[in-house]
Amino acid sequence: QVQLVESGGGLVQAGGSLRLSCAATGRTFSDYSMGWFRQAPGKEREFVAAISWSYSRTYYNDSVKDRFTISRNNAEKTVYLQMNSLKPEDTAVYYCGADRTKVRLGLARSDYDYWGQGTQVTVSS
Repeated sequence: QVQLVESGGGLVQAGGSLRLSCAATGRTFSDYSMGWFRQAPGKEREFVAAISWSYSRTYYNDSVKDRFTISRNNAEKTVYLQMNSLKPEDTAVYYCGADRTKVRLGLARSDYDYWGQGTQVTVSS
């Protein structure tokens, strides 16, 4: 089992940047692929980005491609989401997830076995 804690959310103006972190405790972090999802009020949780256990593969939702970058540090058991050129439509609670099927880049919420509690990102216009 792994426990996940997100941090780094906040209020930022449109065009600004934030860096989210997700720290893991528990079992070997490198056994998991990791992903970021977000959920806006009244909407379903949607995929944002994913990274494989070995850093070699990443995948992004088209809406954030070229603006967001997912990365991880297995030694520090942390996954990051660098968010640049933020837009009001990026406003949501952001969650990180851990997928035990580490060869997969999960795009669905059901692909992930563990979740953090979320961190709020608010982008003002």
